[in-house]
Amino acid sequence: MKIEHGTLVMVADGAQALVFRNEGDGKYPVLETLSHARNDNPATREQGSDAPGRTHSSTGARRSAFGDTDWHQQSEDDFARHAADVLEQAASTHPQEGIIVVAAPRTLGTLRKHYGGATAKQLVAEINKDLVGHTTDDVIAVLMAHQTG
Repeated sequence: MKIEHGTLVMVADGAQALVFRNEGDGKYPVLETLSHARNDNPATREQGSDAPGRTHSSTGARRSAFGDTDWHQQSEDDFARHAADVLEQAASTHPQEGIIVVAAPRTLGTLRKHYGGATAKQLVAEINKDLVGHTTDDVIAVLMAHQTG
């Protein structure tokens, strides 16, 4: 895929979100960091201490337990909503630029639900891949290899 000058690229997962802007050209992209957000999210066992609730049937002596709340996943989903807001702000600041989102599968699903109007209008591509811990050269290589359409 050709990454035009000025294209915004968000790389995200449940713990980090980075927004870059291509300061190079379509042939030789150079990603400059615009913003970086981080989510400090301890394991579920450290966030919740209660046992799951229990209920009993109105007839008979049957009892059932409610499922555990996954506090860790809930925090990741909240962070993805925050990342969508960060991307919307960047899209509003750079209204003429295209947007490419590279995110872990579950994070991408949550991001899609919370794209704002400017983000949805400028969206060029979405790549279902977790590249947060990789270098910008790795991100550029994946973007260049991605086929749109």
